[in-house]
Amino acid sequence: MSVDYAVVIPTMGRASLTRVLDALEHGSGPPPREVIVVDDRPEPGPLPPTHGARLLRTGGRGPAAARNAGWRAACCEWVAFLDDDVLPARDWKARLVADLEDLGLDVGASQARISVPLPEDRRPTDWERGTAGLATARWITADMAYRRAALTHAGGFDERFPRAYREDAELALRVQRHGYRIVTGERVTVHPVRESDFLASLRQQRGNADDALMRRLLGPGWREGIGGAPGLLRRHAVTTGAGLLAVLCGLLGKRVVAAVLGTAWAGLTAKFAVERIAPGPRTADEVARMVVTSAAIPPAACLHRVRGEVRHRGAAPVRPDPLAAVARSKAVSR
Repeated sequence: MSVDYAVVIPTMGRASLTRVLDALEHGSGPPPREVIVVDDRPEPGPLPPTHGARLLRTGGRGPAAARNAGWRAACCEWVAFLDDDVLPARDWKARLVADLEDLGLDVGASQARISVPLPEDRRPTDWERGTAGLATARWITADMAYRRAALTHAGGFDERFPRAYREDAELALRVQRHGYRIVTGERVTVHPVRESDFLASLRQQRGNADDALMRRLLGPGWREGIGGAPGLLRRHAVTTGAGLLAVLCGLLGKRVVAAVLGTAWAGLTAKFAVERIAPGPRTADEVARMVVTSAAIPPAACLHRVRGEVRHRGAAPVRPDPLAAVARSKAVSR
């Protein structure tokens, strides 16, 4: 019996969506019952040809809301989420079905193996190294298939996460807390490195607000729960504090103290920049980018974290659907 599945693709209108839809249209393997493209741009615009995919619009509410709209509109046993910038293999459908067809009812999701190609003729940039981390990240929805019952039982993605950051890991932890297992399949999906601009790493600091929400929802051990490395927020706080106090002491006429604190700020900032420059290509453009953003990142990270702590101070976990819990209990007992 063939696997009953749908494919949901949130998009911001990238041209790369065409490659994903082409792979689904022309690749080998049992086809999905339907493909759902969710346009999450605030203002609808033209899209690449969608090959007859069902189109939904969510008005810029974020990838979590877009995925929720997609899976709730589907009626299949499995929902496979793909990002609009990945490169599914030509036999992706066949490999997905092979990963799903023999899974027991206790398995709530199957994660693909992600491959991030890096330049072979030079060292990767800071941005490229960050993207390469997707290859070892847990539960990312670049290519992740969820049992629809598990999504319903857990309540779906938490739409308070406005970015493509942490919302997938938070859902996976919640699904597992409801008794489901998440396994890694054999299918491999390529995630190319997107183009970036000079301040891309600075904008990424907005994710610190999402880390505040993770702490509120999952407790202080949430980072260990997702297998993440220790964060740099404390170090950024020390750097930012040294810089602010140096300025304040200078304004108050305490020049010696200001000089000591300024030296501490400069040393910490230089250390951060060197750590980012050393493994990279060390081109003039990359060095300039690392120097500028290494000075700006610590205060930006602290500001976003404070903003997140204030915004999410009363956050409560997503409530599961009680009817879904009853349905799962009956299904497992059969």
